[in-house]
Amino acid sequence: MEIEYTLIRSRRKTISVEIAEDAKVIVRAPKWMPKRDIKEYVDDNSEWIEEHLGKAQSRNKKADNRGRITDNELDGLSILAMSEIPEKVRYYADILQVTYGRITIRNQKSLWASCTSKGNLSFNCLLMKTPEHIRDYVIVHELCHRMEMNHSKAFWEHVESVIPDYKKCRQWLKEEGTILLQSAHYIEGEY
Repeated sequence: MEIEYTLIRSRRKTISVEIAEDAKVIVRAPKWMPKRDIKEYVDDNSEWIEEHLGKAQSRNKKADNRGRITDNELDGLSILAMSEIPEKVRYYADILQVTYGRITIRNQKSLWASCTSKGNLSFNCLLMKTPEHIRDYVIVHELCHRMEMNHSKAFWEHVESVIPDYKKCRQWLKEEGTILLQSAHYIEGEY
């Protein structure tokens, strides 16, 4: 089977393959590389490409089956998040004995939350569509960055002290969370 792809040439030194959110194959290659070498690279990696292409198509199908999240629904989720998340942040900050700065709620394409070095916290409004224990995990995760601005062993020990089954939460976000994020973000020209 011939794999269709979009070729993007640049001043890069190596070739790479990417499967975009919309389940399209993107090949990035140096300007100087002959097309036959690019095609050979794609052919040599066709098994990997087809596997990951299938996963992307499956995620998109699940997102479509769940229905797309409208702008009005996102607005409602933002209001709900602003009423619930700050209270949970206060609760877990007391447990962890950490401080934090400003809390913002956003609709982000790929992040569930973030913490700046100044302690400002940002949360994705789509957290309100996740189970409560997942929201708790994300909040604790970000607050633990107030102690460790990395993902070191010490960081994960802080997370585990509050959320013992954090690995299951991470797995849920990787699988179900990806589909949820996609359901809120239309890919231009595709829907």
